[in-house]
Amino acid sequence: MVRLEPRRQHSQAMVYLSPVLAIFMTLVVGGIIFAFMGKNPFDALYTFFILPINNSYGISELFVKATPLVIIAVGLAMGFRANVWNIGAEGQLTMGAIFGGGLALYFHDSESAFLLPAMFVLGAIGGAFWASIPALLRTKFNANEILTSLMLTYVATLFLSFLVHGPWRNPEGFNFPESRPFPDAGLLPIIYDGTRVHLGTAIAVFVVIAGWLLLSKSVIGFQLRVVGKAPQAARHVGFRQKRMVWFTLVLGGALAGLAGLFEVSGPIGQLQPQISPGYGFTAIIVAFLGRLHPVGILFGGLIMALTYLGGELAQITLGLPNAVTGLFQGILLFFLLACDVLTKYRIRFGSIAAKGRTA
Repeated sequence: MVRLEPRRQHSQAMVYLSPVLAIFMTLVVGGIIFAFMGKNPFDALYTFFILPINNSYGISELFVKATPLVIIAVGLAMGFRANVWNIGAEGQLTMGAIFGGGLALYFHDSESAFLLPAMFVLGAIGGAFWASIPALLRTKFNANEILTSLMLTYVATLFLSFLVHGPWRNPEGFNFPESRPFPDAGLLPIIYDGTRVHLGTAIAVFVVIAGWLLLSKSVIGFQLRVVGKAPQAARHVGFRQKRMVWFTLVLGGALAGLAGLFEVSGPIGQLQPQISPGYGFTAIIVAFLGRLHPVGILFGGLIMALTYLGGELAQITLGLPNAVTGLFQGILLFFLLACDVLTKYRIRFGSIAAKGRTA
């Protein structure tokens, strides 16, 4: 028989091997699913994971898709390390887009060089403000931040829909539910000609570096690790858990809001009812795929961005439904969580009786 035997200490090798194993198992199961759907599994997997990046433009689109995922996931990872579970990054992304995009709409004829930096600030403030609500409810009333942050996501989405259907609808947009286009001064500059790679991609790399320095070289990073791994010890030495709740939620919200602002001032260029295909939720998978480490998150973001590109291409070339993207992401999360068991347990083969005789 097969059994799980507890390890004396966590396997550091499996901490880094489990994401690789999870990706491999996702590919295997994905191929089986494609076969049941009547598609050649090898052709389908090639279309999904290789064809989208077989040229320079495809690679540039990979960076565009990965930008919001990486920025959000770095912020979420800070909280997850301290056992603060921000599940509402999608709503914080939306509020960041509303706050920063609202400034661009108010100054829709502006040519000022200060407009875009001001949008950055307001975008971060919008996301931080929305994340501060679960922080207040957690520290003041001990409300579960998982539920409160998640529910606020739908409030933010409905608020955006109200704005683009009502007071912020483009008066020259033939009654379509969208805002007027942002002025050129409110759009992110393209950093690679002939592509959509914008300034936000470079900022995402900076966020990764800053996140690594914060976690590994600062007192706050040390406090986050201690609060997450040994909360009793953290309280004994005087680390304030409520302060960590506020810090991680507000930081995660600010980064999610910034990512939302980058989406509407970058690839989209205006406010629409749908500004994200679920980046805030997918970033949770990215954070764990990257082992809650900023550098790992960078690679995890690229992998998850590839599922978006592959899903879009699979719809066009293979006639597969849009849900196939979410299917792959869900399978990957399932196997990632399953493989993480191997960090605490090892697989043993043989009968219990044989184990008793050996003992």
